[in-house]
Amino acid sequence: MAPRDQVASPSPRSSTFQHDATLHPTPRSLSVVESIYSQSQDSEWSDSTAASSIDDSRPSRSLRPGIYVPTVTFFHAVTEDLDLPTISQHAVRLAKAGIAGLTTQGSNGEAVHLTHQERKLVTKATRNALDGAGFHAMPIIVGCGSQSTRETIELCREAMTSGGDYALVLPPSYYKGMYKADSLIEFFEEVAEASPIPILIYNYPGAVSGIDMDSDVIVKLAKHPNIVGCKLTCGNTGKLGRIASSVDAVTPSHAGSGFMCMGGSADFTLQTLVVGGSGIICGLGNIAPQACVKVIELYTAGNMEAAKKLQAVVARGDWAAISGGIVGTKSALESYYGYGGFARKPLPRPSKTDAIKYASGFKELVELEKSLA
Repeated sequence: MAPRDQVASPSPRSSTFQHDATLHPTPRSLSVVESIYSQSQDSEWSDSTAASSIDDSRPSRSLRPGIYVPTVTFFHAVTEDLDLPTISQHAVRLAKAGIAGLTTQGSNGEAVHLTHQERKLVTKATRNALDGAGFHAMPIIVGCGSQSTRETIELCREAMTSGGDYALVLPPSYYKGMYKADSLIEFFEEVAEASPIPILIYNYPGAVSGIDMDSDVIVKLAKHPNIVGCKLTCGNTGKLGRIASSVDAVTPSHAGSGFMCMGGSADFTLQTLVVGGSGIICGLGNIAPQACVKVIELYTAGNMEAAKKLQAVVARGDWAAISGGIVGTKSALESYYGYGGFARKPLPRPSKTDAIKYASGFKELVELEKSLA
């Protein structure tokens, strides 16, 4: 697919769901909340904060409905150092498949295994690779979750200076037993107020000690002008439908308020679309991006029967991704595409038997993917 230098910008939030800003507000001057957290111990960040916070020259890359892929971070097999050339090549391969955008520093990107400096390098390499291939308008969402409000804001700022356009933020969970009723609301509001880039709420109970934000909380937070979307990896399509309806979410056929209500797994892509969602942020896209995109294309074209058949294949492939995790995904990339390598320790390296099992789980989907090329 040819590079897309221009993408449709969703309209500002509709009157049915009032907001004070458009989908991608420009960086703001430091507010009171921002100033509280601006004195970072990182001298590199401190030197650049003032300039970046008022930089109006950054291109505005709007989010649009579709498939977003949380990219894999690749490492050299012996040293476990970042493999930046492979990270770059993989990003371009995904972009050419017709996806709507990329996500760095997610679960598939082993964010928890990376230093701050490595996180920045991965996002910079991804941005440079996209720009170099002509995908200047493709947005990058950067995972910025941390256990403190302060570090989360710092990660959002580093995401921006590294070329990220949006921040994907998990709720903190280590001290969840001590939180008050409004602790998470206050957390997201303070992060949104201080972040120089818009944020998306990431609801993933499995990664945050079971914290499962309900639809009432997410709808309330969605009213903040710098909170522009959510990703629901909880798999609760009823919740997703309630949120999408309440915020008038953007869909492939409806501009709505501009709020992006995203599913978090490819195995419920069609279900997400049927209840009014905006698309999917799915790790399976690393293996079969075109197949994931095709489900949305068939649905948008009104070909529901074909979409259902394809969704079934995608769901079977996604089970292989879910059950094998990042270890299985990297193994399958190695088996079918000749690159992938291994996850960082202490994650295990697959045996030959494991590799055969992982490849078998993705076989049907990869054959479909290659037929779409």
